[in-house]
Amino acid sequence: MPVLTRLIPSPLVVDIRPGALDDLAGVLADERISTSGRLAVAVSGGSGVRLRERLEPTLPGATWYEVGGGTLDDAVRLAGDMKAGHYDAVVGLGGGKIIDCAKFAAARIGLPLVAVPTNLAHDGLCSPVATLDNDAGRGSYGVPNPIAAVIDLDVIREAPARFVRAGIGDAISNINAVADWELSNRVNGEKIDGLAAAMARQAGEAVLRHPGGIGDNEFLQVLAEALVLSGISMSISGDSRPASGSCHEIHHAFDLLYPKRAASHGEQCGLGAAFAMYLRGAHEQAVYMAGVLRRHGLPVLPEEIGFTPAEFVRVVEFAPETRPGRYTILEHLDLKTDQIKDIYTDYVKAIGS
Repeated sequence: MPVLTRLIPSPLVVDIRPGALDDLAGVLADERISTSGRLAVAVSGGSGVRLRERLEPTLPGATWYEVGGGTLDDAVRLAGDMKAGHYDAVVGLGGGKIIDCAKFAAARIGLPLVAVPTNLAHDGLCSPVATLDNDAGRGSYGVPNPIAAVIDLDVIREAPARFVRAGIGDAISNINAVADWELSNRVNGEKIDGLAAAMARQAGEAVLRHPGGIGDNEFLQVLAEALVLSGISMSISGDSRPASGSCHEIHHAFDLLYPKRAASHGEQCGLGAAFAMYLRGAHEQAVYMAGVLRRHGLPVLPEEIGFTPAEFVRVVEFAPETRPGRYTILEHLDLKTDQIKDIYTDYVKAIGS
């Protein structure tokens, strides 16, 4: 009998360790990535430019493009600039906005992307999604997975600590996202991809249960691996379901209702995940999750990111409107204002001030 299997879209190379950037040229020389050495390197105006001075001598066939921001116009402009270069691959070197621009531009001109993040702020570094600002606010665009991911933990340690904390919140929120997916399966019969769910949940659990902190290479290794696995889980499922649930609906509601005051993606997702776990009745898990988030310096109450309880109640009430068609604990409970207020009061008592 034939052996039946499936091919999983994933990077050819994942290199996560201190000093990984020293071997970037060797990774790019892989004939599956670049046969001629002709590369387009998209860099940010901050960390990317500083690293260019270090890397440029090792990449003599590269053309460097400085990207101004993380908008759809920036990504389209980058694609246009690179189109005539006859490159083998695109390298995105910098923070999440630059990598998302490079992912979109590479997809637009049909080239593979090598992701070289300089921080661990969220799981987009290895996902099949590019999140870009546009005239309507912010949009998510489907793109191929990066062909390689090179994450130098020495570089990550130099980034502001808030970026690592944001990545922690995003990774841990996977646990709530998968719980939402399973809820939709029970109530609506929505199909679950078991491999994607397992990968996303275990990535979140690995970060949640790790005793280390953001100053430890061992913890950063686990966090980076978790974010990569989260991205691959979305490729397996074909959408963001394994890593995006009610926690992300709450995050989007913060952004839409209070665009000038919103905190980082990971901070809002982590807070949203802890509260959503409490909503679903997993009180012990919610308290534990809130404790871990606090240990890493992440917010678990809206006041800790500058919002009043009343504003948070409005966020939770509005959150289901941010992802029409997605079924989470928020849609399941269909809570009214007074109900959210009461549950929030109980949540605050449970996790402590």
